[in-house]
Amino acid sequence: MAEESQTLVEAGMPASLTDWKNKPTLANLKQDLLDAKPIHDAKVSKIKAWLANLENGGAPPSNAPAGGSKIAPKLIRKQAEWRYPALSEPFLSTSDVFNVSPVTWEDRKAAEQNQLVLNHQFNNQIDKVKFIDEYVRTAVDEGTVLVRVGWHFEEEEYKGPKYDYQYIIDPTFGPTIEYLEQFKAADPVRYKSEVPEELKQAHILSKEQGKPVRPTVLGSTEATHKRTVCNKPTLEICDYRNAVIDPTCNGDISKAQFIGYSFESSLSDLEKAGKYKNLEFIVPSNNSVLSSADHAAQAGSVNFNFKDKPRQKLVVQEYWGFWDIDGNGKTVPFVAAWVGNTLIRLEESPFPDKKLPFVLVQYLPVRRSTHGEPDGALLEDNQKVIGAVTRGMIDLLGKSANSQTGIRKDMLDATNRRKFEAGQDYEFNPNVPDPRVGVYMHTYPEIPQSAQVMLQLQNMEAESLTGVKSFSQGVSGQSLGDVAAGVRGALDASSKRELGILRRLAEGVIQIGRKFIAMNAEFLSEEEVIRVTNEEFVMVRRDDLAGTFDLKLSISTAEEDNNKAQELSFMLQTMGNNMDPAMSRMILSDIAKLRKMPDLAKRIESYEPQPDPIQQEIAQLQVAKLKAEIMEIEARTGTHAANAQLAGAKTNTEGAKAAHLKSDADLKSLDFVEQESGVKQERDLQLHGEQARSQVQLKLLDRQFQREDMKLDLLKEYVKAKAKQKAA
Repeated sequence: MAEESQTLVEAGMPASLTDWKNKPTLANLKQDLLDAKPIHDAKVSKIKAWLANLENGGAPPSNAPAGGSKIAPKLIRKQAEWRYPALSEPFLSTSDVFNVSPVTWEDRKAAEQNQLVLNHQFNNQIDKVKFIDEYVRTAVDEGTVLVRVGWHFEEEEYKGPKYDYQYIIDPTFGPTIEYLEQFKAADPVRYKSEVPEELKQAHILSKEQGKPVRPTVLGSTEATHKRTVCNKPTLEICDYRNAVIDPTCNGDISKAQFIGYSFESSLSDLEKAGKYKNLEFIVPSNNSVLSSADHAAQAGSVNFNFKDKPRQKLVVQEYWGFWDIDGNGKTVPFVAAWVGNTLIRLEESPFPDKKLPFVLVQYLPVRRSTHGEPDGALLEDNQKVIGAVTRGMIDLLGKSANSQTGIRKDMLDATNRRKFEAGQDYEFNPNVPDPRVGVYMHTYPEIPQSAQVMLQLQNMEAESLTGVKSFSQGVSGQSLGDVAAGVRGALDASSKRELGILRRLAEGVIQIGRKFIAMNAEFLSEEEVIRVTNEEFVMVRRDDLAGTFDLKLSISTAEEDNNKAQELSFMLQTMGNNMDPAMSRMILSDIAKLRKMPDLAKRIESYEPQPDPIQQEIAQLQVAKLKAEIMEIEARTGTHAANAQLAGAKTNTEGAKAAHLKSDADLKSLDFVEQESGVKQERDLQLHGEQARSQVQLKLLDRQFQREDMKLDLLKEYVKAKAKQKAA
């Protein structure tokens, strides 16, 4: 494969990018986009019409008579301006957008870590305000949002000395190790970025060995090092004109077999990305933005382009889809990119979820369609009617001779005419009976009541169609009755409609969060330090991010937050002073959060009331008094227990004495009986007889032993005599 690519390059042809058994050709990919183009163009034309109505308002038709009013009331724009903050504020009002819950108890820790990482990425690594504003405005204006999810990794090389260290045990280095331990616990971010690697290694070895270890430099060499400059997810709101979606997916983007997207770039940007090849075969001037018919150029690229080749803008066409690359009948996700007729990227999808890296959100869903509708699709006729009626009213006023004064010709002579025009007293001719008849002041004509009623009806219908209350007396409780229940019903209907739109937008952000979780587990650096609060830091490991989770968003509407705050306030008032202070602080903290005052909520949660010193001393004295009383009671109880124990001991002593006296009396009685009956004398006789017999037997045994000794001596003498005879 490498030899074939080298041969193609030497021959001036683009190299093959893969060794797939069944790889798609550039013609195959272009044909898919070409076949889907008619359906795509039909949807693009609708969106262009909606945007034209949004920008131009109820402009007069092209065949309108000349000289009339050209005013174009922007009803759709007015409704949209009310809708933008209502939909964006729920996402931006909280710092912790994501709530991650584990599906099983084994994933609890991973869920906590993922929540920290996701909220950190949305708050710090992504311009959340810009993204949410563009996300909401695109949905409201165009009816459809297509978000392209990606990952940006960038590292740079730098030269510097590489030191060789030897680590030795040094008790004098103990204070430094203790300082490093405290510094890491207090500020792990600065510890990771500011502490040299040799000191980190010494810190680790010291903890392992239990003794201070000092790094000692042995030598150094010049080497090339790498460091990560950027490693974060990216989000891009796609231009609806340049994104072609598989028309056979029936509105479900998860079933789409391909999505094509073209974007503007340059040779320099493509080179920096590090994932494109065959760039030397691209001629930017032949693939400029204006020369690409299927790409809608951005506003800044229409009349301007750079002259130098590295920065000249060119159009890159991406194709994300599925293909049977192994020829076994199973498709796998892949990505291809080309400029003109030069294929610069062809590889399997790098994203770990094995899905297309796009999230589609519809503002007002259309059945079996990938694209939704905005409010402008509902308000087009109302805006035209309001524009026509408004222009008619303005023409009625504009064509009148307002403030002009007419004077009867024979009413004044030349002298008195000059006095009249100068504002002086004048005389009128006697043939005019009343000067009020001779002088006429022109004024604006009254606008017909029917025109004002028509405007009011159109505004009311527009607000009823969209549910947006813009203070034009449209959505009101009067339509249901002048009662509190009618007003509440109208507001509930409006809020429910807004909540339905918000739920669809939230589902899109949840899908983005799921893709972030999958990418974090694969692309995130080994350790990321996430700041939780101003004092607390949590070290997140990439291995802890894998698992199955339920992802939710911490969003709500202002009306819903206000209702919750009122309910909590009513609960607080109902309990009154009988409520525990800790529980009262909990409710007050929740109210502050709902009122969008997180600082106050934090202070309420951490507030600890300082007791009155006098009351505190009185309480201490009361406690001391109670302790003294308890000690006194315990002492009395101990005395009573000792007395009871002493009484028990005396009882046992007296019982022993009584038993001893009884035994002595019984012994004396027995001795008296034995003496009287002669038993004692008989027992003495038997004792003396046994002693005599024992002494006789002992003497007999002694005598027998003496005889045995004599026999033994005679035997010894005999043996000696025999021995002498043998010797002689």
